Amino acid sequence: MGTSHLHPTESPGPAAIAMRRRATLLLSAILVPVGVITLIAMVLLWPDGDRSSLSVTSPYATAEGVSFEHGTVREVREGDCPSSQPTVDAGGTALTCTIADTQPAKGGDVIPVEVTPELAKTDAVEVGDEIRYLDLSTVMQGGAAPYVFVDFVRSVPIVALAVGYAVVVIAVARWRGLRAIIGLVGALVVLAHFILPGLVEGRPPLLLGLVGSVVIMYGVLYFAHGFSARTSTALLGTVFGLGVTAVLAAWATDAAHLTGVGDENAYTLVNASDGLSIFSVILCGLIISGLGVLNDVTITQSSSVWELYELAPDTPGRRLFSSAMRIGRDHIASTVYTIAFAYAGAALPVLILVSLYDRALIDTLTSGELAEEVVRTLVGSIGLVLAIPLTTGVAVLVVKAVDPKSTGGRDDGGIGATTAEPAGTPGTLAPGARLVALGGPGARRRTEPGA
Repeated sequence: MGTSHLHPTESPGPAAIAMRRRATLLLSAILVPVGVITLIAMVLLWPDGDRSSLSVTSPYATAEGVSFEHGTVREVREGDCPSSQPTVDAGGTALTCTIADTQPAKGGDVIPVEVTPELAKTDAVEVGDEIRYLDLSTVMQGGAAPYVFVDFVRSVPIVALAVGYAVVVIAVARWRGLRAIIGLVGALVVLAHFILPGLVEGRPPLLLGLVGSVVIMYGVLYFAHGFSARTSTALLGTVFGLGVTAVLAAWATDAAHLTGVGDENAYTLVNASDGLSIFSVILCGLIISGLGVLNDVTITQSSSVWELYELAPDTPGRRLFSSAMRIGRDHIASTVYTIAFAYAGAALPVLILVSLYDRALIDTLTSGELAEEVVRTLVGSIGLVLAIPLTTGVAVLVVKAVDPKSTGGRDDGGIGATTAEPAGTPGTLAPGARLVALGGPGARRRTEPGA
């Protein structure tokens, strides 16, 4: 039987502690200056709050005497449209529409709320629904419906989902899950108070997106996963991936002429301010959109290296890198699917619409309706794919640097090491070493069909 190489009860010796300190100092020598530069850039780019040049009319603003109210639907029926009353008064025939008889939340008699034709086709309004409606009763004199459907009240289901999500995450991941949720809230604060106002005020979008993203990753990773060489390694890979993504996003946004003018919200922003650039919004969005997936793959690769090392501490660095990259390649494949399907699901109405057009596939994918989603998928995927080998390589170097056995003058094999494997069968190796050996090129040759 192989002798176990895991000694959880043994305390690290002075040499091991010194090597761990050196590894921490090595990572700190890179990440601390990057963090300081990022904070300085954040201070310089911080928005001043001046929105005097911005003019946006809120769709929820109302004229004098008009108000938004909410109530509960008591009955849904087909009847004469209240907005057709002028036609009826003139001797014409009233149009038929869907009417939601609603009990106002503030009390009073049930009122007839006219449902828009688009929503009526879906039969979405049902008895018991909480809805918001526009009260025009004090300003309209028979020219239109005095009560018009605006939207559903979704507070209860969304809050229930949010609470359920938090409970599931905390139940499974425990304190780390709680810290991750708190970190997410912090990330949203950075987005709301730094990135979005900065875009409105015309700050450089490339720097704004990159600085904001790096700040978010520093906070989220260390807060959720703790201060360790493992986390620092993942952060270093994430910063590298963000840099690649930012460069690609800047090039692709210009080369592909992503204007965003096919979006109704983009039109609103264009007309809101002469200083607000839709190009800047798209560029910054390309950088931010890959944050979550990039963080996912880097922390996974860093953790994979540490777990494989703990199973087989004597594994040479080259084999450790190869084994972790086998995990990384599987992760790359699944993550690419994740990104593509996430964007496809978000753009499903557009996909259905363009599929009905009689156009060639290449024309459809490069059209203004889909080009932004395609570019976002490709830019984010390239960034995360390149981040995986870098994160893995750094993790192997760090884990070998903190290996107590590496202090004994023996060559444990770095990434570029050429130390030969001892001859013998897998049965002469420790169980963990046999597991990691499955990632070696020799093992693959033996197990591949036709080898």
